[in-house]
Amino acid sequence: MKVYEALAEAFVKEGTSDVFGMMGDANMHWMAALADRGVRLYEVRHEGSGLGMADGWARGAGAPGVVTTTSGPGVSQLATSMLCASRAGTPLVAFCGETPLGDEGATQYLDQRRFAAAIECEFIQVTRPENAQDAVRQAFYLARTESKPVMISAPFDVQVADLDDYDENYVPSTALIEKRRLLPDPARVRAACDLIQDAKRVVIIAGRGARKADAGEEILALQERTGALLATTLQAKNWLCDRTGFHVGLSGLFGDKVSMELLQEADCVIAVGASLNHYTIESGYLYPEAKYVQIDTAPHLVMGNGRTADCYLQADAVSALTELTRALEERSVRLEGFHTDQVRQHLTARAQQPAEYVREPGRLDPREAIWILDHELPGEMGLVLGSGHQTDFGTMLFQRSRDVLSNYGMFGAIGQAPLIAMGQMVAKGNKPGFVVEGDASFVMHLPEFETACRYDIPLLVVVMNDQGLGAEYHKAKAKGLDPELATISTPELGAVAQALGGGGATARTAQELRDALAEYVRAPRPTVIDVRITREVLSTPYRRIQYGEDV
Repeated sequence: MKVYEALAEAFVKEGTSDVFGMMGDANMHWMAALADRGVRLYEVRHEGSGLGMADGWARGAGAPGVVTTTSGPGVSQLATSMLCASRAGTPLVAFCGETPLGDEGATQYLDQRRFAAAIECEFIQVTRPENAQDAVRQAFYLARTESKPVMISAPFDVQVADLDDYDENYVPSTALIEKRRLLPDPARVRAACDLIQDAKRVVIIAGRGARKADAGEEILALQERTGALLATTLQAKNWLCDRTGFHVGLSGLFGDKVSMELLQEADCVIAVGASLNHYTIESGYLYPEAKYVQIDTAPHLVMGNGRTADCYLQADAVSALTELTRALEERSVRLEGFHTDQVRQHLTARAQQPAEYVREPGRLDPREAIWILDHELPGEMGLVLGSGHQTDFGTMLFQRSRDVLSNYGMFGAIGQAPLIAMGQMVAKGNKPGFVVEGDASFVMHLPEFETACRYDIPLLVVVMNDQGLGAEYHKAKAKGLDPELATISTPELGAVAQALGGGGATARTAQELRDALAEYVRAPRPTVIDVRITREVLSTPYRRIQYGEDV
């Protein structure tokens, strides 16, 4: 058996079913061996895009995503997407071909070990045929247990060598990982109960970790007993909003004014699977009088205000919440807290449309566009949000209970969201889903829409198109610079999508947007809706940051 065959076989035994990337001299034998074993290969138009899709696949499947490149320039193209995956804590394995071992004079030579370190990626090199299988197992073990990207660098001469001692009884990394619940320290449960019992207004903040642990029922039980408001981090947006009348939406920068006014009254914050970064707690200004109880599987975390929680419970979310609720019940603790008719009325009011929208011929108010999207697209359709000024509207205003994934804050890179959405959809069986992006962000990886068409991935791309770099336009305006320097015209992106083999439309009115959405819902296929929006509306987060205003 050849080494590349053993490597491919090991990937299959690790559960690899889909691989994203581009073929080159240094990975073609391995890719061919995967295809022979029934693995689906997605040929993309840029290696970094393939990594973005593998990132989305991992988030959708809850298992390591896989990307592949050839040597040298193929590897160097991974930089931005790899950093995004690393900052997001995505489990991922990159199989990267390499020039022959030790040949530093090769045209495509790159010190891939040093490059991997620079882009925050673990590095494993296949230096001998006999360590090939172990390299794969080690890579997947690190990806799974430490939730990070790992690069396997495989020199071409080693790949095509013979492997004389092939182990047919390959033990995958999953067999080495013991799954067990991390139980809370009873003394810390008592300390948390003391803080809650003394509180009058409790807020529960649910994060990505709580959602991943499927701790919804336990959160709702604790909320009912403590009279708490339920808020979420950006990565758990809208989770459980259809299960309680006291869901306040996002905590922090992207929360609305009514919500923030309520949250500031909290005297106890219970964070579940949420890091409480400076966005979530507004660097400590949002909860000025609160004591903090934090539940997480990490040994400890420092919050966005530079402090540690008053009571830190290292435990899995389900176990900690169950014990906490049980202990409160034993003490006969039951708080009214925020659970009043007045608070419920406040929360109902925040779900209403603005009194009026900005009217500009040929351009929609972005707030109206988001309202239409939220109400016209079925709740079972998953949503991926990009980053930048135009996606702030969606980040704040989408309110329906649906699966939402946000790329905001992951290295601050624009353009990643459509790639992540494609990979996530593949992992979930190509069910219809949509992504909201800005025009500059979408055009950055426009060729990958053709990839969606080629593989019939029914992605709906909604481009919030202000004909420019929206963030820079508004920042320049606030700083007294010429905002026109940040304007960049785009063609009719709906027509471009049609030329690439998909569906497409341009929406300049509310009715045109509704019609385009109805066409997609009727027959889902790769589609771009180019929504022309006004620049006259500044998002709430930018209004707060740039002008110190709130509305």
